[in-house]
Parts: sequence; C-alpha cells; structure tokens
Amino acid sequence: MNPLKISRRDALKRTAGLGAAVLLPGSLIGTPADNPIQRENSQPGTRDWMLAHPRIETESKYRCPWIEGYASKSSVRAGETITFHVSTSPPSPFKLDVFRLGYYGGTGGRLMRSLGRFEGRTQADPEIGPKRLCNTAWEACTELRIPADWTSGVYLGKLTAELDGTDSYVIFIVRDDRAADFLFQCSDNTWQAYNRWPSQFALYDDGTEHWYWGGGVQVSYNRPYGKYCQIMDAPLSTGSGEFLLWEFPFAFWMESLGYDVSYISNLDTHFDARGLRRAKAFLSVGHDEYWTREMFDNVQAAVAAGVNAGFFSGNAVCGRVAFAEKVRGFERVGVFGPPHGTRDFKHMSDLAHERPYANELTGAHSTGPVTGGADFICTQPEHWIYEGTGMKKGDGIPGLIGWEWHGDPAPIPGLEVIATGPTQSAPGKLNDGTYTATLYPGPKGNIVFNAATCWWADGLSAPPGYVRPKVYTEPLGPDARVQRITRNILDRMRGHSV
Repeated sequence: MNPLKISRRDALKRTAGLGAAVLLPGSLIGTPADNPIQRENSQPGTRDWMLAHPRIETESKYRCPWIEGYASKSSVRAGETITFHVSTSPPSPFKLDVFRLGYYGGTGGRLMRSLGRFEGRTQADPEIGPKRLCNTAWEACTELRIPADWTSGVYLGKLTAELDGTDSYVIFIVRDDRAADFLFQCSDNTWQAYNRWPSQFALYDDGTEHWYWGGGVQVSYNRPYGKYCQIMDAPLSTGSGEFLLWEFPFAFWMESLGYDVSYISNLDTHFDARGLRRAKAFLSVGHDEYWTREMFDNVQAAVAAGVNAGFFSGNAVCGRVAFAEKVRGFERVGVFGPPHGTRDFKHMSDLAHERPYANELTGAHSTGPVTGGADFICTQPEHWIYEGTGMKKGDGIPGLIGWEWHGDPAPIPGLEVIATGPTQSAPGKLNDGTYTATLYPGPKGNIVFNAATCWWADGLSAPPGYVRPKVYTEPLGPDARVQRITRNILDRMRGHSV
C-alpha cells in the first residue's frame, strides 16, 4: 500500500476542526513564486532510488560486502569534482545511479545521472589505526563533476551489483552559496558517530564496550555507512547514514510545499561561518548529537546577526567533537552540558563539561535520563505557534517526543516553554525526566525554536520507504497539528528580514 496515501488520509482525519489553513503534502500554497525547489520538484520523479535487494552480512551485523562504497566529500558545489570508492565481494561489475531526494509528486527522488558499467573488485579493509581509526583508502571507480544545474539537496548514489542484484547507497550533499530562506543542515557527524562499519567501529566502541561514551576513539568519513545500529532494523537505508530515518520526512514535506531551502552538512557549518548568514533561518533536524566548538560558535554568531534557528531535533549539540582534517574524521572531546547534567552514560564524566552549554544556544538540551518518550503537550494555546491547530492547554500529540529529548531550559531573557511533560521508559512507566520545548527571541527580531525531540519529522510526512520508530513510545505519523505548528514557525522565520 502506498505510504503517502496513508499519510494523507491520516492527516485528513486529524484536520477535522482545524480549518482550511492546514496544508497537506503536495499543496504548493502560500509559497514564494518560482524558487529553485519549486522548479526542481516540477521535474519527473521516480521510486527507483529505493533499494530493491539490500543484504546485510550476518557475521558483522552491519555491512553489505557484496557492494558498498563511500563518496570523497560530504558536500560538494556545482563545478567541483567528487569521487566514488566502491568494493564488491565477490568481484562483480556494477552500476551507479545518482538520484536527488525531494518530493517529486510523492515519489521521493529524481534520477540525475547513470554511471557505469564498472568492473568491480574487492578492496581491502583498512588496518586499524590509533584510537581504533578505520580510515579506508580505496581506489576510486569514477569521478563526477557536479553540473551547474544540479539543485542543492541530498543525493544518493545507488550501487547495484550485476552478479546478484545486491544494492546499497553512497550519500553526499550538493550545496550552493545562494541566498535562501532556509538552510537545512544534515546531521552527518552523528551519522558517522554511530556508523559501526565494518563491525563495531563506531565512536561508541573502545574495543571493550559497544556503548562507550568516552574519549580516545576516532572515526573517519572515509568508509561506507553500515546499516543503522539503533532503535530499529532499517536495511533499506544501508549506506545512507541516518538521513532516511529522521531527516528525509522533514525535507520531503518542506519540498512538497515549495519552501525555498538549501542543504548543507555539519562540516559546512564547521568551516563556513559566513555561509550561515545567507539564509533567514538555520534548521537542525532529527538526531543532531555531535558538534564541534566551531559549529557552536558559528551558529551562535549567526543568531546574533539576526538569523533564525530551528532545532527540530533531539539530543542536539550534546557531544563535543574535534575535527581532524588529515583523516577526514573526528573524536569525542567533551560535552556541551554541565557536569552530572545527564545520567546513565558511563565514561561521560571523564570528558570535559565546559561552557558553552547547549541550552545557551538551543534553549534546552539533553539532560536527566536523556532517553525516553512522551506526548507533545501544549502549555500555551494562545501562543502564535499554535494558531490554527485548535489545541487547548493540556492537549497532547501522542508519542511525538522521543527517543532522545531536551529539557533543563536556559535562563535566557524572554524564553518560553511552549510544551512540556514527563518522559517515560515504557507506556505508563515514568523515568523521572521532563522535556521542555522552547522558543526565545534573538537580538534582531529573530527567534530560536527547540522542538525537544528526534521525532518531530514523523509528524510531518511519511515518504516512500519510511519506517516508523517505536521505542519508549511510538509517534503516530503525519498530524495536521504538527504540520500547522511547523508552518507557523517557518513562515514567521521566512517573513523576517535579517
């Protein structure tokens, strides 16, 4: 059954009593005329971007050795060259089809270019370096100069082995430098931190523990993304990090409505402070846990300059990492939070807990048990973010908070808690946590919003192939109230002149 149709029907049910202002995916209403995203999504789409024959090796639990690869850059501009590094075991000819992800009439992707046929070969796993570093140096199978007419977005290279049809992804971002309403930051530092390829070599494994939370471990982008290792089984996303899990439903929904959005990586936030100011708003989406100090300072400076910020994310700006350009990687060096501000993470106390704290930027941050779930409970129904939702004080949107959340709001002048409630470790079993979704004013009429959940995008859309998470609690999918709250926030942000 078509998940998009299910989403629209569910959303229509939840629209009752909300009025005609509530918009569903596919309705290009109230959007600026003729921006690049609207033009891009007028192109024919396809679902061929989806994996048809994914496989996961039983022994490693995470990798797809039959065909796997990585791109040489996390993000790349038009006119620049990116290379692709692929291994096939056993050796097999293969092809590489490049797709841009978006709305495209509900299909979710557009074929941009087919590359190949390539004579695949088995490339050696890297020697394990200091700090358990897996820094792969595979030979490139091809290079691609990004065409001038490729729209900024998230791109998937679908690798398909000729021998048996096994397929997997490589992922990269095409960025630009134009003025745009929104910068959608992909959380690729966090994708890489949880990447266990080839087996248990995430930032979370020190060789003894599989969920280690200390220093002295380094990870590199120079390796394939294995199957995601938490919360749920998602082999259909192998090779794409976490983008399809937590971020794509937000991008799919934004593009369905024609919002003017440009895409960047965490590394762009780290290296390009000036570039953040070309937009009216900066968006952090999904699971955005790992930031460098440079990222924090750059976003804080952008907010001080009048840029809006929307943290539609959970566990955001929690782990502080240091980037190492030589190995195109990073290691955990600190926590953006106070000592003993979080619980349950062994070895976290060994790391530096120094200011700035995350809530001084985001409004609220990871605290208490960190994990859990809850309903998103309205505390200020008269607030403008709830306009058109019909929500009353105490009304809740089931399961929207999870699986990692924010609390401990900062003492920022003008900060408002717009939703709060207790968190639970299982339905009806409280875990002594309290989440707080917040909003505070910036210095130039701008705003900073914090949704306090990894799962906000679940309330916006369910693109093809989307898998709904279920742990601690369960979100219920697209909800007209979540869509309206998000539109209220984004429309306020794009109507603001920096």
